[in-house]
Amino acid sequence: MERYTLLPADTYVVINKTILHNEDRKVLTNLYLPVIGTDAIMLYFSLWSDLDNSEIISNDYTHQKLVSNLRMTISEIETARHKLEAIGLIKTLVKDGTTNNYIYELYSPVSAHEFLSHPILNIVLYSNIGKNEYDNIIKTFKLPRFNTSNYTDITKNFNDVFESVNMTSYDLSLEDIRKYNKLKLNINSNFDFNFLISSMPKNIDVTRVFTKEIKELIINLSFIYDIDAVKMSNIIKGCFNERGTINKEELRKSARNYYQFDNGGVLPTIIDNSQPEYLRKPIGDTSKRAKMIYTFETISPREFLINLNKGSDPTRRDLKLVEDLLIDYKLKPGVVNVLIDYMLSVNEKKLTRGLAETLAGEWQRLGIETVEEAMNICEKEFKKRNRKSTIKEDRNIKTPDWFDKEISKDKVSDGEENQLEELLKEYK
Repeated sequence: MERYTLLPADTYVVINKTILHNEDRKVLTNLYLPVIGTDAIMLYFSLWSDLDNSEIISNDYTHQKLVSNLRMTISEIETARHKLEAIGLIKTLVKDGTTNNYIYELYSPVSAHEFLSHPILNIVLYSNIGKNEYDNIIKTFKLPRFNTSNYTDITKNFNDVFESVNMTSYDLSLEDIRKYNKLKLNINSNFDFNFLISSMPKNIDVTRVFTKEIKELIINLSFIYDIDAVKMSNIIKGCFNERGTINKEELRKSARNYYQFDNGGVLPTIIDNSQPEYLRKPIGDTSKRAKMIYTFETISPREFLINLNKGSDPTRRDLKLVEDLLIDYKLKPGVVNVLIDYMLSVNEKKLTRGLAETLAGEWQRLGIETVEEAMNICEKEFKKRNRKSTIKEDRNIKTPDWFDKEISKDKVSDGEENQLEELLKEYK
């Protein structure tokens, strides 16, 4: 997909693709906000307010209006927009020009019932806010129960009140009639359904079992609980009902139990895949250090660990540590990659929670957000460790390749260039 750099001068127009009402505001502020954050919700409300009196389309505006009204930088607006796109609240279209022209299509949030029964959204909400606040939110959406046992239902049927009569024929097109319109979460998945289906018992009618709805549920569960086809196969085999189909609630429960068993009872949440675009170093520098920065910025911590493990999946313990660094300490993915690389260099190839949390706490207080900032502070820490060290093993710690390296393009030999390319291949 082509990348577009959002600028304050770029124009936009908002088109309402659905019907929005006050109940949607309640769903957005109570359910969506804990998942995607304040910036994204405020951007959605701002786009909503841009609509005309008919709530169909807005005037043309520049993004400077959003910058001024929301008190956000243009990069923060872009990040917030990406979250709205990912969770199915807007679609973005763009047309090239002297200034780029954007169209933002607004879609309705799902209903409270759909959100709270969704295999990803519900779990992430619970994980982010905790049981007490989750229970309070549930109460706000519950319908009160009334005792109607002493009442008789006297509601009329349609045909008791109306009757059909002859009339002339007519043509009716519903194509452009406004309706309540929602998007589903779109997850790019490489889940191996061929293996999953081939591993099922021979007496199972796989065409009847693996419906579109079931496949969608499996993809959602595999994403949120990080379950591959082999593990999912074992889980599914215990979830068949007496009709020979998959019990969806049992599948969700089993997948959740599997994850909690391996992760000390905690539930997962969602995290950014790689370093946000606005925090990346501009492309163009060809030094060794710049190439390592590019690697740290464009790969997720999980993929980074897989490459360091020569293609093997990281342990649950290591993944949990990475998740905590991203969520509890709010470090950016590229910064976590630098922390991992530094720790493995100075700590005998071990990822130790104590050292990781010490560094993460310091970096959080210092507001470290970019890969280059993280690398600079690692260099200072490394030099400080060497000065204070009185133990031989510490003095012989392997220095990461990117320490104190500012190699310009004209100083790099052909052989060194080839070595650098080989170095980076394992991370791509």
